[in-house]
Amino acid sequence: MRVSEPARVAETPYQAVLLVSFGGPEGPDDVMPFLENVLRGKRVPRERMLEVAEHYNHNGGVSPINEQCRLLLDALRTEFAENGLDLPIYWGNRNWHPMLGDAVEEMRKDGITRALALMTSAFSSYSGCRQYREDVANACDQSDDRGPDPDALTAGDAPSFGKIRTWFNHPLWIEANADRVRDALDAVPDEHRDDCRLVFTAHSIPSSMARGSDYEVQLAESSRLVCEAVGVSAERMDLVYQSRSGRPQDPWLDPDICDHLEALAGQGAKAVVNVPIGFISDHMEVIYDLDDEAATKAGELGMVWQRAATAGTHPSFVRMLRELVEERLDRSKERRAIGQYGPNHDVCPLNCCPRPARPGAPAAAVPTVGRG
Repeated sequence: MRVSEPARVAETPYQAVLLVSFGGPEGPDDVMPFLENVLRGKRVPRERMLEVAEHYNHNGGVSPINEQCRLLLDALRTEFAENGLDLPIYWGNRNWHPMLGDAVEEMRKDGITRALALMTSAFSSYSGCRQYREDVANACDQSDDRGPDPDALTAGDAPSFGKIRTWFNHPLWIEANADRVRDALDAVPDEHRDDCRLVFTAHSIPSSMARGSDYEVQLAESSRLVCEAVGVSAERMDLVYQSRSGRPQDPWLDPDICDHLEALAGQGAKAVVNVPIGFISDHMEVIYDLDDEAATKAGELGMVWQRAATAGTHPSFVRMLRELVEERLDRSKERRAIGQYGPNHDVCPLNCCPRPARPGAPAAAVPTVGRG
């Protein structure tokens, strides 16, 4: 596998960036094949898959995520060009077209031998980082297995990949999200603005996965830094979870956002600003699980509900991504971070964010991932 670089830095310079995202259906006929890709090998009950399928069908069978990737690609290409960064940007998804294998094969045919993978996740976990790296590595292995063809340099010449570090505490990530929160606070009625709760949400993951990563710590730090940036006391902040899947008997991170809203209403809270800090764009888990389910729950409880937008293509976020690429191109550049922790690692340690063990099973051995 060739996804996270070893300690020895290769001499070949980076020649391209690969945007690696989750993918999503772009029509009703895509929904079930997409979900089967997502859930392959996972112990998710079929009734849960059908329930999630209805979320997509409620939106015409289209997830916003691919269009949001296109917008981000356009913004990044403009940002690169305006700042003299001459690197092509490719795009591949884990679960739906354009697929990672096709993107890696395109890079191979274009003669790219060394590239940076930019995963669309700000936080460390198996599903948010390592699984992406493994999927890129598998795509490279499949490209190598295709053997020589008239357009290839040699057999076995798929690119090697370095990884952009997670950016949970980068000042521009905090700035982009703080701007979104300020806009949301401005939309809260005057009588509730100074005492509303800021409820930060992120995708729930299995507790066994969380134990093997810094996911909760990084989310808490991002949330705290955003509160600090907008001048809201941490006492008015909550970090909760959403979009849980899997078997009911398996422990996942909680509390769930809707359960938490009920608890807040019981404590007399009148208004909530929701901050989906765990997501970089307004995709399905945001527009359905928050804008529909959680907003409906808040209304039933008589609470004012206002959701902050995700970072999306906020100029500070796009600028940050360019900075993260530049710091890998030039090791002398400052690696910016604020708060209690320093910048996250570029090269993932051997046992970083391991695959979670099934309940009652021993932890799986974690293979090395890296030839940069």
